[in-house]
Amino acid sequence: MSSINKPLRLIFPQWQGGDNPPYYLGSQLLAWLSPDPKGAVEEVPVPKPTGEPLQEENGIVGRSILIDQLSKARQLIEKHTPDSLVVLGGDCLVSLAPFSWLLEKYKDKLGILWIDSHPDVQTPKEYKNAHAHVLGELMGNGDSDFTRTVKHPVSPQKIMIAGIHDPLPYEANFISEHKIQTCSPEQVRSGAQPVLDWIKNEKIEYLAIHIDLDVLDPHNFRSVLFAKPGRGQHDFGDVAEGKLNIPDVVKLANQAASISKAVGLTIAEHLPWDALNLKNMLEELPLIGK
Repeated sequence: MSSINKPLRLIFPQWQGGDNPPYYLGSQLLAWLSPDPKGAVEEVPVPKPTGEPLQEENGIVGRSILIDQLSKARQLIEKHTPDSLVVLGGDCLVSLAPFSWLLEKYKDKLGILWIDSHPDVQTPKEYKNAHAHVLGELMGNGDSDFTRTVKHPVSPQKIMIAGIHDPLPYEANFISEHKIQTCSPEQVRSGAQPVLDWIKNEKIEYLAIHIDLDVLDPHNFRSVLFAKPGRGQHDFGDVAEGKLNIPDVVKLANQAASISKAVGLTIAEHLPWDALNLKNMLEELPLIGK
């Protein structure tokens, strides 16, 4: 494996893909919390949430805005031609441009380790928010406005979804039909052998790791969708909620990176509810606020 000597950190506070404004603050906080960068840093220009609702366009909420941000992310990546990318999102769609770049660079030597409770392989027919489409789009499956940006789609054999459980019927069928390999939360906690076997059997030299923070148990990590204060039991359509904890995810990522060269890392779907509520409180107080 060649050396990785041109890193790029991409701050990408995209919130429109999940139609959830707190993702904007989530990305900014990730950037503040992260260790010092080891190379260049760029921020994709994303309009701050204003309270105005996004419009649904041809089956996708915020389509034109998302396409514009996808293009701007690509331009920033091309400006630096990096060997590796760290992406601090934002919703899950932030991985589309960076992982597309890595697929073009490393082609079939690259594997994608998708650490998530959900596979993100839906299309506009199933769901109108594009953050649930991204892994399918990286395979070349989905809306053509997004898939046309993926010049070297990843083959299903080069994908591993870890932390997934109880997928929706469409998702389960998609995974089965494409023979995508998975690793359950229980398997992750017991050593993640399916992931290690996948890297070895598929001869994966380079690795792009996507971490959706909602893979974490919302009872133990509160800055995720499913820990939204005041939520009702069925507010999120009864989709799978995370079962892993931070040490599980850290161990998994480092295990994988110990036998395959990590060239991509996305952290996505950070929803810092307490920080957001405190921010809103400060804006309403005398002297400091309005």
